[in-house]
Amino acid sequence: MTNQSGAGIELEVVETGRSRREFLALPAAIYASDPAWIAPLAFMKREQISPKNHFFDHARFRAWIARRDGRVVGRISAQVDELHLAQHGDDAGYFGMLEAQDDPAVFAALFDAAEGWLREQGMRVVRGPFNLNINEEVGLLVDGFDTPPVVMMGHAPPYYGPAVEARGYRTAVNLLAYHIRPDFQAPRVMERLAQRVSGRVSVRSLRRNAVKEEAEVMREIFNDAWEHNWGFVPWSQAEFQETVSTLTLLMPDDYIQIAEYDGEPVAFIVALPNINEAARDLNGRLLPFGWLKLLWRLKVRHPTTARVPLMGVRQAFQHSRLGPTLAFMVIDAVRKALHARGVRDVEMSWILEDNDGMRNIIETIGGAAYKTYRVYEKAL
Repeated sequence: MTNQSGAGIELEVVETGRSRREFLALPAAIYASDPAWIAPLAFMKREQISPKNHFFDHARFRAWIARRDGRVVGRISAQVDELHLAQHGDDAGYFGMLEAQDDPAVFAALFDAAEGWLREQGMRVVRGPFNLNINEEVGLLVDGFDTPPVVMMGHAPPYYGPAVEARGYRTAVNLLAYHIRPDFQAPRVMERLAQRVSGRVSVRSLRRNAVKEEAEVMREIFNDAWEHNWGFVPWSQAEFQETVSTLTLLMPDDYIQIAEYDGEPVAFIVALPNINEAARDLNGRLLPFGWLKLLWRLKVRHPTTARVPLMGVRQAFQHSRLGPTLAFMVIDAVRKALHARGVRDVEMSWILEDNDGMRNIIETIGGAAYKTYRVYEKAL
C-alpha cells in the first residue's frame, strides 16, 4: 500500500518481503560514513519485526518506508501496546525504528504517517522512539555520538534530535548510559553493610540446568521492582522466557547474579558480553562463517566490553538500608565475573535521569554518565 506525500516523497506500508528487506537495509546507507556505527546482527532485526515476536501478542504495529525517485530515504514504525495501555490508561502510542536522510520533508512525511495511524487507533499521545517497546531499545541518542553503541542500544546521527523536535515533539524523559570499569575499589561503607547482612543474604550465579525457572524468578523480581518507574510495562512470560533463553546461549553463568534473603530471591543483575564488539566487522551477517567468528569471540576470546541491561531489587527492600546493599552486592558479584574474563569497560544502561538512588550507587563506585538517550512525546 503506497501513497504520495509532498516534496516528491512516496510512502509505502511495510507488508511484503521486499519492503521488509528494504526497511531493514536502510540503516547501512544512513550510517555508511559514521565510524561509530556498528551494524546489528541481521537475524535479530528480522526476528524483531517478525509476526513470531511475542511483542505482537499484545501489540498493534505498522511500519512505513519513504522513497524519493524510487530510492528508500526513510523509515518509521508505530505501535500500540495493550500492556502499556492497561498499565497506564493514557491513550499513548509509540513511534520507533526511525531512520532518515537529513531532509525535513522526509521526517515530515514519516511522522505524518505514523501519527495519522495512531490517531486512527484511538491514541491521543505519541511517545518514542521505542524499538519496539520500553523493554527493548528505548530513546534517541542526543549526546555521545562519537562512541559506538553497545549491544541492544541505539545510535543516531546528531541531526535526528533537532529533526524530531521540529515536528513538535518535546522531551518526556532522558535516559543515561553509564561507563564504569569493573576493577573499581568497593567503598568501605558498602563492604561493611554487605558483611553485616552476609548471614542472611547470599548471592549466586545462574543455575544453567534450570534456566526456565530462573527466568521466571528474574521476571517476577523485575516486574515488582520496576512497577512504579516511568513508562513501566511488565514483561510477559513468553517474551522474557524467549529473551533469557537466547541471551544465556551467549554468556557465562556468572554473568547473571541472583541475591537471596533468607533463601528467597529478592534481587538480580544481568551482564551481557558486548556482542557489538564481537560482531563489528561482520556487517550484520552470520553466513557463511560469521557464526564461527562470533562464537569464538564470545566463548573463547571474550569481549573486553559488556553491558548491564537488567537489574532489580524487590520493592519491599527499596526504601530500607538493605535496598542499596542488595544492589551493591549483585553489582559487586557480576563485577568480579566480568573482571575475571578480562572485561575492561562496562556500560550500565539505561538509567532514568531522575533516578537519584541508582545514580548515586553507580557514581559511588566510579561510574560516569557518557551518553544520553531522549524519549520524546507529542499530543495528537
